[in-house]
Amino acid sequence: MEINNKDNLEKALSEQSEQPKISKEEEIGFHKGALNTLVNERNELFKLIQNVEAVMQAHIKRLEELGVKINQEKKE
Repeated sequence: MEINNKDNLEKALSEQSEQPKISKEEEIGFHKGALNTLVNERNELFKLIQNVEAVMQAHIKRLEELGVKINQEKKE
């Protein structure tokens, strides 16, 4: 099942008839584990973004040292 927005995610999570019944404790553990994994993935993504930014800044600094003007636009 393709999950591409919040409504589809909620629908997928609510479709219990296709899945075997599990205890409330098992389901809580499953969701906690999923969130734990996703938090770790988000943290690793943040580290990757920081590394890319540092390398970009090094290139920008060197280009400016070489006399090249760089226009930096902040996107919010």
